[in-house]
Amino acid sequence: MDYSKSYLVLKSLFDPGIEEIVLPGTKVRIHNMLFHSDFPDDDFLNNQDPLITENSTFSYPVFTPPQKSDKVILLLHGLNERSWIKYLVWACWLAENTSSYVILFPISFHINRSPESWKDPRAMVPYMNNRNLSLGKTSMLSFANVALSDRLTEDPMRFFNSGYQTSIDLIKLIQTVRAGHHKIIPAGCSLNLFAYSIGAFLAEIIMMANPENLFSESKLFIFCGGSVFSNMNGTSKLIMDSYAFKKVYDFYLYDFEESIIGKSKLSSFLKSTQIGMAFRSMIDRGRLRYFRENNLKRLQDQIFCVVMQKDTVIPVKGIIETLNDSGRNNIVEVHDFPYTYSHENPFPLFSSGLTDEVDRSFNMVFEKAGSFLA
Repeated sequence: MDYSKSYLVLKSLFDPGIEEIVLPGTKVRIHNMLFHSDFPDDDFLNNQDPLITENSTFSYPVFTPPQKSDKVILLLHGLNERSWIKYLVWACWLAENTSSYVILFPISFHINRSPESWKDPRAMVPYMNNRNLSLGKTSMLSFANVALSDRLTEDPMRFFNSGYQTSIDLIKLIQTVRAGHHKIIPAGCSLNLFAYSIGAFLAEIIMMANPENLFSESKLFIFCGGSVFSNMNGTSKLIMDSYAFKKVYDFYLYDFEESIIGKSKLSSFLKSTQIGMAFRSMIDRGRLRYFRENNLKRLQDQIFCVVMQKDTVIPVKGIIETLNDSGRNNIVEVHDFPYTYSHENPFPLFSSGLTDEVDRSFNMVFEKAGSFLA
């Protein structure tokens, strides 16, 4: 695929408000589907978060393959994403080349599950100024990350809450498909996952927990992710500022386990459910290690990972250490692309001859994904 040209074409065509979008030159279609989250607001959410109505009712794109299929791929995105633009070519390639339906499902309070103002530079500048006044200069603060930075600084539990709500939503979605009630995807489809960045963290937790046995036969392809939380570095102008990341990091590494010692609905959930224990085991390699290693060994043939050598947000070393706990040493493949890239932008657009290198790198990664997930 000519990634760079396809990116611009899909960016110009995509509109979440259009029910069906025809992609020229392919037989792939995009269908924007409505979803309502049934997550009980009074369980774990911060009491201000139910007021964000965008998080409860929203649309998600489904890419349909050239012909009817019995396969579906769930694509999970990265932290603090506010648009599907980066992922449109990814989903189109997977739909066209694996003959799978591809679901782009937004993580709670991300993409279109968040207010439009959170991605508006003019609207976010006052919040940046207020944050600088209250905290002093904090590195990597930007209009793109100030909403997430403020929210996680105020309540680090939002990191867990967002992932848990998303997992509940995904269970509902997959059960809808399995029951034959989805308007686009036929019943009986096999389910696989393509997960990038923090989406991989969520996918690993879901695969380990395997709610309702929905993921027993699923394969998981990971791109730029896979490590426990303690080996990540979320400080980035596109993710969160340094103060917010330190607040979240310190909470989950040093305070989280102590905070759930008492009796509460949250404490019971985290200690007695598979999702709760899987989340805790993915915070640090020393935490619930036996639980994590046993589950990764069970999944060793169902996971494959491609990572970038110069990734500073989720570095290679931590990914290899985490996934080697599966007992399979060739589960992670490391590549170094021949151009300037970053975790947040693995396939940048160039106006020079580097466009061909980006196209080749994109196709290399996705051919590996397609081969594993097809």
